Amino acid sequence: MKRLFIIAVFIHYSLLTIHSQDIVTEQQLENLTDADQAETEDDSYLQQLEQFRKHPVNLNTADAPELKELRVITDLQINNLLAYRKLFGNLVSIYELQAVPSWDIATIRKLLPFVTIAVSFSAIENFRKRLTDGDHSVLLRVSQVLEKAKGFDKTTPGAKYLGSPQRLFFRYRYNYKNLLQFGVVGDKDAGEQFLKGAQSKGFDFYSFHLFARKAGIIQALALGDFTVNMGQGLIQWQSLAFKKSADVTGIKRQSPLLRPYNSAGEFNFHRGAGITIGRGKFEATVFGSFRKINANLGADTLSQEEYITSFLTSGYNRTVSEVTDRNSLRQTAFGGNMRYSNGSFHIGINGMAYHFSLPVQKRDEPYNLYAISGDTWHNLSVDYSYTYRNLHFFGEAAMDKNNYKAFINGLLVSVDARADISLLHRHIDKGYQAINANAFTENTSPSNENGLYAGVAIRPSSAWRIDAYGDVFRFPWLKYLVDAPSYGRDFFAQLTYTPNRQVEIYTRYRNETKQGNQPDNTAVANYLVQMPRQNWRTQISYRISNSVTIRNRCEMIWYDNNGMNKETGFLTFFDYVYRPLLTPYSAVLRLQYFETDGYNSRLYAYENDVLYSYSIPVFFDKGYRYYLTVNYDLDQKISFWLRWAQTIYPGEDIIGSGLDEINNNKRSEMKLQIRVIL
Repeated sequence: MKRLFIIAVFIHYSLLTIHSQDIVTEQQLENLTDADQAETEDDSYLQQLEQFRKHPVNLNTADAPELKELRVITDLQINNLLAYRKLFGNLVSIYELQAVPSWDIATIRKLLPFVTIAVSFSAIENFRKRLTDGDHSVLLRVSQVLEKAKGFDKTTPGAKYLGSPQRLFFRYRYNYKNLLQFGVVGDKDAGEQFLKGAQSKGFDFYSFHLFARKAGIIQALALGDFTVNMGQGLIQWQSLAFKKSADVTGIKRQSPLLRPYNSAGEFNFHRGAGITIGRGKFEATVFGSFRKINANLGADTLSQEEYITSFLTSGYNRTVSEVTDRNSLRQTAFGGNMRYSNGSFHIGINGMAYHFSLPVQKRDEPYNLYAISGDTWHNLSVDYSYTYRNLHFFGEAAMDKNNYKAFINGLLVSVDARADISLLHRHIDKGYQAINANAFTENTSPSNENGLYAGVAIRPSSAWRIDAYGDVFRFPWLKYLVDAPSYGRDFFAQLTYTPNRQVEIYTRYRNETKQGNQPDNTAVANYLVQMPRQNWRTQISYRISNSVTIRNRCEMIWYDNNGMNKETGFLTFFDYVYRPLLTPYSAVLRLQYFETDGYNSRLYAYENDVLYSYSIPVFFDKGYRYYLTVNYDLDQKISFWLRWAQTIYPGEDIIGSGLDEINNNKRSEMKLQIRVIL
C-alpha cells in the first residue's frame, strides 16, 4: 500500500513539471568548448542518448556499469537503487524511483526517456539475437562554408589548402542494444583532398571498431578503435568528460574502462585490442594499441637526429606542411586494470605505458621544464570508492615515470531529500604529467595544480532549484603565458524556476579570477596581473503548445572590469522550436545579436544541429547570426536534416584569420545529412 501511495504522489507531481531539454548538458558543452578553444568531435555521448531512447535501460536488471553509462545519475544514486532493489524486489513502476533515497524529481525526469521497467530475456536468447536482430544504419553528412576563404583562393601567392572546401562524414554502424556493435567511419575536413594526393584512398581519416559486451565471463571485448577511461582521469580518460557547470554534483568521472570509438576526432583513442574479464567481485582488463599520429618534427643541428616537439591533435591535413607531419610518429600503448568490488566498496589498480618511434623534446621554455620527454612514458594509479548510507567517497592516487604524484579525492553527500553537497580536493605535483589524462581540474590536463571545490544543490520545492559552487586553486609552477606561480578562484550560482509544464527559467552568475602575464607588456620582464571575469545569464523557455516552444537568452560578460584590460560583451538570442506531435517534420529557428570589445570578452552559445553533430560557435566583436535546422523523416528508416547558418559582421570587410580569412562580412554554412536504417 505504501509503495502504491508513493507512485500516485509522484505521478501527480510529474504532471506539474516540464520534461524540458537538458540545459545542464548545454552549459557543460559550452564550458568545455571555452576551455579547449575548440568544439569537440566526440559524438559518442549523443549516440548513447539516441541508443538509450530506442532501447531503454531496464532498471530491474541493469547492473552498476550499465547505469553508469546513462551519465545522469551519481554512484551514490546507483548504489541506493541497487540496495532498494535488493530489499524490496523489482520496481513495479518507473514512478517508484521517488522512493529511492537521494533520487529527486529532476533527476528522474531526465532519466524517463532512457529507462524502462520490463521483463528480461535470458542471456542465451539475447546472445542468439546479437548478430541478427540489431540495427544497421548508414549516415552521410556534407557541409561547407560558402564564402571562399584565403586558403582556397589559388589566384594569390602563399600556402594554400590542397583540397576542396566541403567537409564529408560517413558512418556505417551495426548495433544490438548495448551488447554488440561494429562499424566504420570516414571523415574529410574542409581543405583536405579526397581520392587524390595524400588522400588517394578517399577519406583522410578512417576508423573501424567491433565491440561486444557480456559474453560469459567476457564483460567487454574491443577490436579496432576504442577508448580507455581509468579511475578519475589522472592517468587516462579519452571519452567525453565534463568539468565545472550547473551540475554541481557531477564531479566524479563515471564510465566503463573500455568503450567503442566511432567519432570523427583523429587523436584521442587507441587502435588495437582490449578485453575485460570478470567473475564475481573481481574484474581484469588488458589492452594494447599501435597507431600512427600527427606530430611536429624537429632535428638536432649537430647530430641530425629527429625528435618530436609537439603532438598535433586537430587532425587537419590540408596544407603541404600539415601533410608532411601526417602520421610522422608511431605510438605503441598498452595497459591494464585489476578491480575488486563488493557493491559499496571498490578498489582498482591501473597502469598505462607508451613508446614512441621518436623521442619527445618540447621547446626549451621555463614552463616546459617538467614536460613529457624521451621515447617512453608510463603512469600508475590506484582508484577507490566507498558508499556508506548517504555518503559516497571516491578518489585516485597516481604516479608518473619521474615519480611525481597526483591525488584527487571527492565526497558526495545527500544531506536531505532536498539538498546534496559535493566536495573535491586535488593535489597534483608541478612535475606530474600524463598522456590523454582528463580529470576534474581547472587546467585542461591534470598537472601543476592544487585546489578545493565545494558545491551544493538545493531543491526547496518542486518548482525551485538552487545550484552553487566555489573553487579555489593555485598553480605551483609556470604555465603558458603565466611566467610565475599563480592562483585563482571561481564562484558560481544558478537559480532555476519551473512553475508548470510550460515555463522554465534560469538565471546564473559566475565570477572567475585568474592570474596571467600583462598583455602587450613592454617591460624587460613579464609580470602577473589579476584577470577577473564576471558573467551573468538569464534564459527563459516557454512552451506555447504541444508543438511550439520559444526560448530567449540574454548574457553579459565583464572582463577585467576595473583594470587595464577592460572588455565587456553582450549576447541575446531568440529561438522558435517547432516539433509537432505525430508528424514527420520539425524545425528550429534562431535569431541572435552579439557585441563584445574583443576576444577576451567572447561568449559561447549552444545551437541545435543535425543529429549527432555539435555546434557551439564562439562570438566576439559585433554581429548578427541566424540559423534554421529542419528535420524530415521520410519514413521510419530514412531521415533528412538540412541546416543553414549565417553570421554577419556589419562594418567589416575581412573576417577570420590566416588561411580561413574571408574577404566579406558574412560567413555562411550549409549542412545536409541523411540517415538510413537498413
